[in-house]
Amino acid sequence: MSDRLPAVFDPASFADKRRHLVGDVPLDSLDRLADLLLDKTGDAHLDLQFGRSGRLAWISGRVRSDLVLQCQFCLGPIPWPVDSALHLGVVTSVDEALRLPDSIEALIVGAGEEVSLADIVQDELLLAIPTIPRHADCRASGSGIPAQTSRPNPFAELARLKKDLSSQE
Repeated sequence: MSDRLPAVFDPASFADKRRHLVGDVPLDSLDRLADLLLDKTGDAHLDLQFGRSGRLAWISGRVRSDLVLQCQFCLGPIPWPVDSALHLGVVTSVDEALRLPDSIEALIVGAGEEVSLADIVQDELLLAIPTIPRHADCRASGSGIPAQTSRPNPFAELARLKKDLSSQE
């Protein structure tokens, strides 16, 4: 992580101080994401604002990165730009999380607990990539699925024979 970004932080404290974090997190430091990337070079850029609405601490901002995924059909590289907006409500229980509006995702954190900044960035990037990455125009030729071939319809041949028989009578 860049020198300015903390590895871990207390979201309630950051919200009270209305902190603003801007910086880059190296992609190779994101362990849960690394296995899904074909190229682990580069950074994820984050811009996070912390604040409060009444008693609710919140985190709002963006995570941007240019990921390179591996196509699961042809195994080639897929450039995957990510520009993900995030709106997190910091809560201490599942009950509180269920009361959040649909537009706000829950970040469940115990009182006084610290959160890993890399985990927040990593979660946003993981949510932005497809389950099975593939090129939009990728053919499944290497996937073991036989290509469709055009063959005559046997029922069309029967219809022709039936027509021939009826015309002979």
